[in-house]
Amino acid sequence: MKIAVCGIGVAGSYLLSRLKHDHEVVGFERMPEERHDSICAWGTCRPRMEELCAKSGVDFNKYVIHDGKNMYVEMNNNEKFNIGLHGLCTYDKIRLIKDFTKGCKVNYGTSPKLEDLEAEFDIIVDCTGFHRVYLPKLEKDFFLPTYEYKVEYEGKVPYDDFFIKPFANMTGYFWYFPLGDKLAHIGAGDYMKKHIEETDKFLKEYGGKVIKTVGRPIRLATPNLCKPFYKGKVVGVGESIGTVYPLLGEGIIPSMECADIFVRNLGNNEKYEKEVMEHFKIYGKVFNFVRSKLSKDFSLLKQLGDMLSIFRYMKKNEARFGMEIHMRDLMKVAKA
Repeated sequence: MKIAVCGIGVAGSYLLSRLKHDHEVVGFERMPEERHDSICAWGTCRPRMEELCAKSGVDFNKYVIHDGKNMYVEMNNNEKFNIGLHGLCTYDKIRLIKDFTKGCKVNYGTSPKLEDLEAEFDIIVDCTGFHRVYLPKLEKDFFLPTYEYKVEYEGKVPYDDFFIKPFANMTGYFWYFPLGDKLAHIGAGDYMKKHIEETDKFLKEYGGKVIKTVGRPIRLATPNLCKPFYKGKVVGVGESIGTVYPLLGEGIIPSMECADIFVRNLGNNEKYEKEVMEHFKIYGKVFNFVRSKLSKDFSLLKQLGDMLSIFRYMKKNEARFGMEIHMRDLMKVAKA
């Protein structure tokens, strides 16, 4: 088939790599090639990424920058604790995206009209993330504004490993992700829109030279809230249909897993939607938990069932999240 992949981020580039040997695929990216860059921190889990990238004949280990051993957590009430890491890492996201697209025709700096794509392609894959350019707009969306700096340090870096600071009522969190000896991503996402203030506060305290600034919203609305997944020739994959884990704001692995499901069900949209809904079923409970905290409607008694489901899911998938999962840590976040 002739397939257009629109949006060459995590999901789009991975799809090109998976489809290019069996189909005629063409990529479209609205950003010019020289300005095409990652728009979120480069944190993911090494073991699961190794599995996913191997399906494209790519060795993920070549792209790893920092292997995490410990995550420092500071709550808004100044309580501090550590989470052991087993696989959480940062990686060169842009280089991996570029390598996924090798051998493919990618049209940079363009966002073609839907009618033009429909005239030329059998399938149009909407991997445009939050913007959801080619699918119908959502009646009720839910997103988190984010802001991030890539920072270079001359002397001692603020932290030797991952650091996060959740905000009150789980409105978001600040992050520090190491990128080698002297570089880091620092940033925040916050429903209450204090993300820029918190990021600048950290920069002022610890210094560093800002190399790059990015800001964008992240969709936290989960797949059960992001229908339709397809219309006409258009099918959504990744964040465009809500594949971001709401508790962490993490969408790299979920978006690639969504692309995997798309490849398995290529041409059968009903089966694709059914498998996506089943695979990401727990995300709806996670979203309800987060939303109850944001609306200050959280009750430990009312939400206990959902919390236990979330804990069991994350505990069962410790290797996928790359960190030790303990109920006591989830309770600390819930009570904050």
